Amino acid sequence: MKKYFQFEELGTNYRQEFIGGLTTFLAMAYILVVNPLTLTMDSIPDLDPALRMDYGAVFVATALAAAIGSLLMGIIAKYPLALAPGMGLNAFFSYTVVLTYGVPWQTALTGVLVSGLIFILLTLSGIRETIINAIPAQLKYAVGAGIGLYITFIGLQNAGIIVGNPDTLVGLGDLTTGSALLAIFGLFITVIMMVRGVKGGIFFGILIAAVVGMVFQVISLPTAVIDLNVPSLAPTFGVALEPIFNDPGSLMTIQFLVIVLTFLFVDFFDTAGTLVAVANQAGLMKDNKLPRAGKALLADSIATVSGAIFGTSTTTSYIESTSGVAAGARSGFASVVTGILFLVAILFYPLLSVITSAVTAPALIIVGVLMVSALGQIEWGKFEIAVPAFLTMIAMPLGYSIATGIAIGFIFYPITMLVAGRRKEIHPIMYGLFVIFVLYFIFLV
Repeated sequence: MKKYFQFEELGTNYRQEFIGGLTTFLAMAYILVVNPLTLTMDSIPDLDPALRMDYGAVFVATALAAAIGSLLMGIIAKYPLALAPGMGLNAFFSYTVVLTYGVPWQTALTGVLVSGLIFILLTLSGIRETIINAIPAQLKYAVGAGIGLYITFIGLQNAGIIVGNPDTLVGLGDLTTGSALLAIFGLFITVIMMVRGVKGGIFFGILIAAVVGMVFQVISLPTAVIDLNVPSLAPTFGVALEPIFNDPGSLMTIQFLVIVLTFLFVDFFDTAGTLVAVANQAGLMKDNKLPRAGKALLADSIATVSGAIFGTSTTTSYIESTSGVAAGARSGFASVVTGILFLVAILFYPLLSVITSAVTAPALIIVGVLMVSALGQIEWGKFEIAVPAFLTMIAMPLGYSIATGIAIGFIFYPITMLVAGRRKEIHPIMYGLFVIFVLYFIFLV
């Protein structure tokens, strides 16, 4: 197994990979709660029951999709990159497609399934890998740094340190609340351990913060450790296939096409950005190319199809994987650990209630610090590079979307390079992406 996962070549070991995989899981565990709440639209109490998905079924589907995606990524692609149903895409699924468009959730699941199948075809043809490798190194560095700022913003938000403000959009929250104080404590502890060079410092920071949170009653004690009454998957399993076989005519609409294209676009570039960022941080990028990129993208595509069949929104690569990389993960074995933990989580769900967003917030903030180091590799002295790089980076946290940041930066890149007389350095694919992103803002945003 050591030889298969290239432990010696990557300078890693079982302990390091296990801690990395566990850290990634803890940073992602919130999705097991948040995704079912989002897809059932729990925040709307008087919603028509027909519009709600079954909470228990979605919980199991979420865990299974995350497990399968992470295992495939680890075993096939050998990347320390975990997958799960994506945030943002699940909100689009529920509040836009189902609630605003009036599309039944069953049909929405079919949209996820179709987008996943298209992804598989694009991946097998090599198109996805070709596009990712055509992106210039300077923009890849900008993507990594932008994602760092984005997840730091998410961490600060999750802790209540940064909150919404009607006058300035965002502002400083109430730092005297239990969650904010717990996150600040966890941040101090994690920073101290990272400065001292403690391996797995991010993981231990999460662990210590969780214990302190329970001691001071900021976090409720778990009601149980194991719950053997696993919810049934029957309400959602295979539902995505029903419109295809029973009423294919209902799918032949412009509205359904827009839904599929939106799922397709956001997942494509979220995954591309995340894959580049994780590979950069783990030192896996070689000559501006991703080794085994095709296999990584195939794992992502299969995970989306599997998740749709189980009964959840688009499954995608998680930027929280960078917390595992920061804790030492370097190989696909870490993703295998994360995948197995998602399976085990189906039984140990009550225990996971202690891993709150305030507990994981410090990990996201620290990972952001590590990822913005890519800024040092950008040629800021060349304005034609600085503009698209900066816009890529800043639009991610401000637009609250990795895909939006990539789109804006990639629109400006060919323009600034052409004006600077560097036409020969622009890969032809970048012109195609320019057109696609312009159309994206016109028709899909």
